[in-house]
Amino acid sequence: MTTARPTQASRLGLVTPVKGDVVLGDGTLGLWQRRNRQTTIPHGIERLESYGALDNLRRLIGGTDAPFRGPVFADSDVHKVLEAVAWELGHEEQSDFRAFYEETVALLTAAQDQDGYLDSAFQRADRVQERWTDFASGHELYCAGHLIQAAIASVRALGDDRLLAVASRTADLIVRLFGGAESQAYPGHPEVEYALVELYRLTGRTEYLDTAKAFVDRRGSGWLGRGAFGTAYFQDDASVRETAVMRGHAVRALYLNSGATDVYLETGDDTLLTALKAQWDDMVTRRSYLTGGTGSRHRDEAFGDAYELPSDRAYAETCAGIGAMHWAWRMYQATGDAQYGDFFETALYNVVADGTSDDGASFFYSNPLQLRPDHISVQEEAAARRLDWYFCACCPPNLMRTFASIEGYLAGTRGDELQLFQYTRSRIDTALDGGRVVLDVDTDYPVDGGILITVVEGFDSGTLALRLPGWSTGHSVTVDGRPIEAALENGWLHLPGALATGTVVRLDLDLAPEVLSGNPRIDAVRGSVAVRRGPIVYCLEQGDNQADIDQVVLDPTSPIALSGDTTQLGPILDAVGHVRGDDDRLYAGWDASSSAEQTASQVRLRPYATWGNGRPGAMRVWVPAASV
Repeated sequence: MTTARPTQASRLGLVTPVKGDVVLGDGTLGLWQRRNRQTTIPHGIERLESYGALDNLRRLIGGTDAPFRGPVFADSDVHKVLEAVAWELGHEEQSDFRAFYEETVALLTAAQDQDGYLDSAFQRADRVQERWTDFASGHELYCAGHLIQAAIASVRALGDDRLLAVASRTADLIVRLFGGAESQAYPGHPEVEYALVELYRLTGRTEYLDTAKAFVDRRGSGWLGRGAFGTAYFQDDASVRETAVMRGHAVRALYLNSGATDVYLETGDDTLLTALKAQWDDMVTRRSYLTGGTGSRHRDEAFGDAYELPSDRAYAETCAGIGAMHWAWRMYQATGDAQYGDFFETALYNVVADGTSDDGASFFYSNPLQLRPDHISVQEEAAARRLDWYFCACCPPNLMRTFASIEGYLAGTRGDELQLFQYTRSRIDTALDGGRVVLDVDTDYPVDGGILITVVEGFDSGTLALRLPGWSTGHSVTVDGRPIEAALENGWLHLPGALATGTVVRLDLDLAPEVLSGNPRIDAVRGSVAVRRGPIVYCLEQGDNQADIDQVVLDPTSPIALSGDTTQLGPILDAVGHVRGDDDRLYAGWDASSSAEQTASQVRLRPYATWGNGRPGAMRVWVPAASV
């Protein structure tokens, strides 16, 4: 199941999601989905109650006299949790979820105005402000987008169209007010664009696609105004087609480009795709962290200058990581290139996975690559530890809906070819041009590099395509036990005939730890190295080490060993480091002896996404190196 199903892909020769079912096994993603179902979503439902998001809606129908609580966009948290619940009910009936689902669908139905308007911050006489007066920051269209996406999940996962009726009335209102050529409007916070495209895909009503396209086309006129951070903050300084630079609020930018890619997928407008490719290249080569995080500026949660990627001031919002996954999935559908799968998995297993604690009940909003031992922050979004909720709670519900639907991002189809976009234990059942294919994927990836694929049902002329990750320095492929040299194109290993019933394919990827250095234009990491094993970025955490990790210098030439201890994302690593002598001077004249390494020491590194689950303490991904 996925919320991105292009209708024009066959006409355009593009990739489509699996046309059938994908069921996760007990691999990494399946275990995360189970944790999400058992712990994270119930926790989120309780927080919707205690933080007032549900009462905000109940007050509209006389269910409470409580004043409005939370940010103006609090309804979106309800919609995101409801979307997650719908996907999960499609996996496994949960009585507690069913009660929440039924009550919330009924609540939204009752709270909606007759004209289709539904946003609790703007509906009562004591509303926060007048409706449709603040497109820059009012988030009304943003909330509507999340309502629409929850409704689509309800239909696709449960076959229930009650919420679709509510969302369609809201969408119809948006079309009437803002879809015509006489309107200049578009949302300050993009999101509704790709919701409207998906609603078009579900219903066939072209006015939804036309309105989404209009919102994309109008942006860049400056109509939203400068706000506190200028027009670039809203990506409103230039049209989507006229810029090759990622700028402004990172989540807004990534949601905008996801919607614009969806518009391309339905219209085939190559001017959009050309611009989106340029912006993607700008992001991955100049403005993204090793972890897949984006957005280096706290002040406006925004992309910074090219190579402005400080580790300790990385904002790298969890929602931005999810937005990058959304965009990567759509760019993969638009182009078929495996590079988008590489970035998807980097974000998934690092910055997005970092957003949730091991127990599933606390969350990071921002995801820095370094935390100093005396970290000070007056913002809960930049706290030194995961919190169980936030006033601006956009990230936790976003994580819930992501892991509830993560199986929808595992594979794509193109004619008679099945492409494995991500690797995890699963069963994939899909229709291809040549017939039906059912295959089992057995793997502990990314902990282990072995991926075993068994074709339970297939046809002789079909092709299996395996993404060879860009980080891979060594791999082998066997088909029915025989080693083969598979053709590699755009990051894909193509195996013609490998979808015949009974075929067994094995891909082995070398997961030897790799020491990386940063681009020298990234001043913040010059002279430092980081360690990666497969797609998993590692870090030093103080709790794993006796030495002060801010005094450690890593020897990049020494072997890195598996320690024997493990985490959900792979083994703890042992490396050779040196501990520098104490020197409290802030600045000093150059003296080789003052920077010399003093004491040899073994240091331990853990997968970045697993840090911060014990006592709060220092952490760093980039470590000064003895020589680079």
